[in-house]
Amino acid sequence: MAGQHAVVDVLEALISVLFPGCHLRHGSQTSEADAFLLNVFETAALDLRNQCRMTLEYQCMLSECDEDCKTCDERAVEAVMILVKSLPDILAVLQQDVLAAYEGDPAARSTMEVVMSYPGVYAVIVHRIAHCLYQQKIPLIPRVMAEYAHSKTGIDIHPGATVGEGFFIDHGTGVVIGETCVIGKRVKLYQGVTLGALSFEKDGQGRLVKGTKRHPNVEDHVIIYSGATILGGHTTIGTGSVIGGNVWLTHSVPPGSKVYNQQPNPLIREANGSWKTADGPWDDLGAGI
Repeated sequence: MAGQHAVVDVLEALISVLFPGCHLRHGSQTSEADAFLLNVFETAALDLRNQCRMTLEYQCMLSECDEDCKTCDERAVEAVMILVKSLPDILAVLQQDVLAAYEGDPAARSTMEVVMSYPGVYAVIVHRIAHCLYQQKIPLIPRVMAEYAHSKTGIDIHPGATVGEGFFIDHGTGVVIGETCVIGKRVKLYQGVTLGALSFEKDGQGRLVKGTKRHPNVEDHVIIYSGATILGGHTTIGTGSVIGGNVWLTHSVPPGSKVYNQQPNPLIREANGSWKTADGPWDDLGAGI
């Protein structure tokens, strides 16, 4: 078993173990539920070990491994064991994410509804798993997981991004979070938010320099409304700030800031043919409209 679909199967199995009542394909309210979940978990862990080993072998074949690296199978076993031991902590953080979504959306009727139907929550669940593997320097697999979530939700979170607990992406479509983003606790994003790179440094041969800090930092208790774009590795959004819709930022703002665009003043042609703006009548004949 190998390839993209195998990684997705492992991912879905791990999610079903974390949230068996919400993401398990078979009902778990039976006397055999514990044994069934254990079998799902053990199979997923073994499959993930095999996937990790194969990607590490491919990396070594490309001579990208460290000179003193362990064997690929040892590294695979170690990475999977770390993920397995981390699952209780991952679940504890995810429970805070779910609660943040429930408390942050007046339309939410239960935490089960949030887990089963909110694309932002699903994307964050996947990210928590993928990020753990990314931290173990497992190649390819975290990106496959992230792109699977992207394809399902429209939310693009690079597995390298560091995200604090209580993270909520409301609606979510079009959100982009770059690899070197660092996001604090209790942060809320709306649809269309980009936390991206301002520019790409190149070496003397014109090739992109990798491994640099390219994406912004977002401190605790920040709200970023729809369509906002925040760019640059030196950009920090201070604690408790509010970034309004469609704002474009390439520099830091201090804690407690409120950043908005000026209110647009649309031109309205009424049924009687007269023109006005939000400020009152307008007499310029519609400026040729």
